[in-house]
Amino acid sequence: MNRQSDLLSELCDFLYPRSPYYGQFKPEYLVFNANLQDFSQRVNYICSLQTSGKLSPEEAYKQIHILWRQLKSAKKELEIR
Repeated sequence: MNRQSDLLSELCDFLYPRSPYYGQFKPEYLVFNANLQDFSQRVNYICSLQTSGKLSPEEAYKQIHILWRQLKSAKKELEIR
């Protein structure tokens, strides 16, 4: 079982890489950084799907636009200028 959890952990690290945060430490900055990294990862997946022909350009645009609005909303909720 331990071997399987190690494999899943490595798989998650590969699929969802995270970079350390080096900016000024404030809890809201740390949360926004995590949201920003998630946004970046999802946009990367959408771009890859569109490039390989799995998504139309219009659908890719719509999905990225929705993610962008979610990121803006999160920034506003965190009261980051």
